[in-house]
Amino acid sequence: MVQFFLDTASVSEIEEFVRWGVADGVTTNQKIFLSEGSVDFKKRILRICDIVDGPVSVETTRSEVKDLLREAREYASWHKSVVVKVAMYGDGRGLEVVRQLTKEKIKTNMTVMMTFNQLVLAAKAGATYASLFFNRSKEAGENPLQIIKDYVALAKDGGVRAKLIVGSIRTPEDVAQAVAAGAHIITVPAKILREMPANRRTDETIAEFDKAWTEFLDIQKRGKAQV
Repeated sequence: MVQFFLDTASVSEIEEFVRWGVADGVTTNQKIFLSEGSVDFKKRILRICDIVDGPVSVETTRSEVKDLLREAREYASWHKSVVVKVAMYGDGRGLEVVRQLTKEKIKTNMTVMMTFNQLVLAAKAGATYASLFFNRSKEAGENPLQIIKDYVALAKDGGVRAKLIVGSIRTPEDVAQAVAAGAHIITVPAKILREMPANRRTDETIAEFDKAWTEFLDIQKRGKAQV
């Protein structure tokens, strides 16, 4: 079964979707925390870890290998649910960081990837998760649906072990396409997740059934119910 990771750092949003039973984890990044405003970064991450029963991705912000490693180790020490996000730098330094963290048994989510080759490299380096940016990949001239299918097929054959996360989701249709293509995990913003249960015809049908039940109860009140 596909998993949904919430693309948010909002406590209220995470609590909402945990109640729905559809929150398998949480992913955060710099832009997400910027939208949260003035919050204590570590305390918010720990609060999220307490709410959701699943991995919580925390993204590194440094640029040099030694600084990335130091930052990653700090985040990993905060809670057992923390997964460290490391970007796929074009010069390979992200792969070097992931490889070292893997040796230290620190879970990683290699992120900001647009191509099949990047995903394979992340998996080879030992990443726990490999994140494909669905719409940004499309904008870069790639075919993200084919990338998902190819990577999932490779994973089924045992060629790679990293779980595929599909992010950069902008519409409910993006979610449907990624699920149908076989994505292991999809990161979904709260706005999109709230749109997914809604359908005009569903609402009309519920209203039709409610009206029929009201009429049925009225008939019972006006006469003796037949067995």
